Order: sequence, then C-alpha cells, then structure tokens
Amino acid sequence: MKTADFRGELTPDGQIAVPPEIASQVPPGEQIQVVLQWNISMDDVAWRALGRQQFENAYAADDSVYELLIHDTPTR
Repeated sequence: MKTADFRGELTPDGQIAVPPEIASQVPPGEQIQVVLQWNISMDDVAWRALGRQQFENAYAADDSVYELLIHDTPTR
C-alpha cells in the first residue's frame, strides 16, 4: 500500500483537486481510498510534526542492520 497526504479544498460542486505530483504517482484505473479531515487545528498539525520529528530523531543509522534481517533467509 502506498499513501500520499496533501491539503486541498472542496469546491462548491463537491470536487477535490489532486496535486499533479501526487496524481502522477497513481496508475490510471487504480482503486484508491479517500479520507477527509476538516476542522484541523494548527495545534494538531504542530503536534503531528513534532511527533514525526521525534520518531525520526530516534532512528540511528546503526538500526539499519535490522532491515537486513527482514530479508535474510532462515538458517533452520
């Protein structure tokens, strides 16, 4: 599953414009799922950004050794 996140507006006729850089990533005819959020406070946006930053700061380059184990064949 691939995801994309963008901000947009719902037009008076109920249309949502998908930014071209995101639309170009989705193959024609591909099934998609749309989730709408509104009344998002700036506090929520800042909280999410800080949480992501903290998560990324906790990831060390040495941790990539575990990603190698995912693709390693079992020895048993």
